[in-house]
Amino acid sequence: MKKGSRPKGSKSASQEIDARINEYPDWRGKTLARIRAVVKDADPGIIEEWKWDVPVWSCEGIISTGEVYKAAVKMTFPKGASLPDPSKLFNSSLEGATRRAIDFREDDKIDEKALTALVRAAIQLNKSKTKG
Repeated sequence: MKKGSRPKGSKSASQEIDARINEYPDWRGKTLARIRAVVKDADPGIIEEWKWDVPVWSCEGIISTGEVYKAAVKMTFPKGASLPDPSKLFNSSLEGATRRAIDFREDDKIDEKALTALVRAAIQLNKSKTKG
């Protein structure tokens, strides 16, 4: 079985995310764990899911995903182009009409306050779309 693959349905989403974090004992696992903590702390209604072999955080729709690459941990917001980003966290996928992403590299410090605000804005956007 290749790295990152596990039999489907063998673990809960939270267990899958724990396992993904543990696959990377270096800065990438620590970064994904920190992102996860910030996201989960942003709102008690956030649900962890495991889709497309990556962590997914949802609240009335997908908020973001967390993907691990060799040189970055990427947090993708599928509706990121519609979100306010006064702290300029988005630094990837900027050319797209819908999504935006944040690439966290090895020595990057996570601006937790700004990331929390971005996650909450994504939740508000999802809630406004589900009411209409």
